[in-house]
Amino acid sequence: MKYGFIGIGNMASAIIGGMVKNGAGAEDILCYNRTYKKAEDMAARLGVTAVKTISDTVAVADAVVISVTPQSFPEVLPEIKRHLIPGKLVISIAAGRDIAYLKENLGADVPVVRVMPNVNAKVCASTTCFTPSADVTKEHKDMVWEIFGAVGQLIELTEEEFTPFKAIAGCGVAFAYMYIDACARAGVKYGLSKEKALSIAASTVMGSARLVAESGEHPFALIDQVTTPGGTTIEGILSLQANGFEHAVHEAMRAVIEKDAVLSGK
Repeated sequence: MKYGFIGIGNMASAIIGGMVKNGAGAEDILCYNRTYKKAEDMAARLGVTAVKTISDTVAVADAVVISVTPQSFPEVLPEIKRHLIPGKLVISIAAGRDIAYLKENLGADVPVVRVMPNVNAKVCASTTCFTPSADVTKEHKDMVWEIFGAVGQLIELTEEEFTPFKAIAGCGVAFAYMYIDACARAGVKYGLSKEKALSIAASTVMGSARLVAESGEHPFALIDQVTTPGGTTIEGILSLQANGFEHAVHEAMRAVIEKDAVLSGK
């Protein structure tokens, strides 16, 4: 199978790099970018195939991955549509553009999958969801798994579930980075080097996430396991709650979902 990427910005580059790192055939990954030099540089670095035109990408690829910004869709989608054949899979990783919009602009007979990965694909640890149109086949889904299953966890959701997923997994990575950085800066304040503090904070978050995922226990049950009466942890938790930690997270999610509604025209 050949996979064609139209646009190789940060997210696409993370996915492509993760695919290659995980053993995908680099020569089967086609990369088109408006600035051809960027595609050439990626080809030199990863062994993928640089392509000069959208038409060549669409003609050769079994699955076309649209990885440009939504603002570029009016320019890019008509060019893709001109060279599509019935049944060829189109995958979009753009925010705010639903399946109905993609079908309207690419053709009713084009199987479409919306995908939301995150930048942790760089280390093959993305949390990714996908939403297929009704005409997507098992073979098409296998292609989605081939691309995105190579760079992390993949889950199929309905389109209605897509927006809250994006808030948690798409934007939440930045919130997690903020938390790690805040912990590290506090560590520096109290005597650790920034390098040591960052390593400790990142490792703690990674281990905590793994325990939540693998233990099956509710996060607050795990919190209870590390809070002793009159101890230090409960003091920190009460301080976070008093300073609006949980409320701030909820408000961040609300802001993300409201912005997504604006971008999608809802």
